[in-house]
Amino acid sequence: MQVQTAAQASKFPAAAFGRRPPATARMPAGMQIVLAKGEELFAEGDEAEFFYQVVSGAIRSYKLLSDGRRQIDAFHLRGDIFGLEAGSNHRFSAEAVGAATVIAYRRSRLSALIEDDTAFRDRIMTATLRSLERAQDHMLLLGRKTAQEKMATFLLDMAERLSKDDEHFELPMQRSDIADHLGLTIETVSRTLTQFARSGLIRLLPAGRSIGLCNKMALRGLNA
Repeated sequence: MQVQTAAQASKFPAAAFGRRPPATARMPAGMQIVLAKGEELFAEGDEAEFFYQVVSGAIRSYKLLSDGRRQIDAFHLRGDIFGLEAGSNHRFSAEAVGAATVIAYRRSRLSALIEDDTAFRDRIMTATLRSLERAQDHMLLLGRKTAQEKMATFLLDMAERLSKDDEHFELPMQRSDIADHLGLTIETVSRTLTQFARSGLIRLLPAGRSIGLCNKMALRGLNA
């Protein structure tokens, strides 16, 4: 498997490899791309030549609104497959939350990939269904839930996706990212987390963005 970094990408004039592999790349098993924090993988409107699977780190997909506000559509974590589009162009931009590695697969080879590898076909199907489910949940979250309900939903989802014991995890994203995902301000995110901690629902651990869930039943009650 070939590996490229942003520095090596600059050798290709047609497209920075941080965005997508060069047109001449052969990818029988996918092409590995290494991204630095904040580095763009693809931009809204780019041709959707490739789809991706996260190997490590986290990727945020987002859209910039006409007034400059950012709406984060989703966070793609280890194992997630994303970037498959119904049309020929990407509808959202995508960039690395922190240092991240993804594998790029040519969209034109999707039929051959799923025909040759039944396990990969199942992963694609599962990823597509999960993406649809999360999009539906996110629509409900933005439209109808209070700040506390939004945070409870987000923390339970992150715990399930990031933690083996479902109780302690470290968020890869900053509070500004959480705010732009939940449709809140940074101040509201911080205030709600503090309220949860004072109420004994969570522990805000000293190590960076580490969070412990102390009362999942109460959080699930808010998420109902």
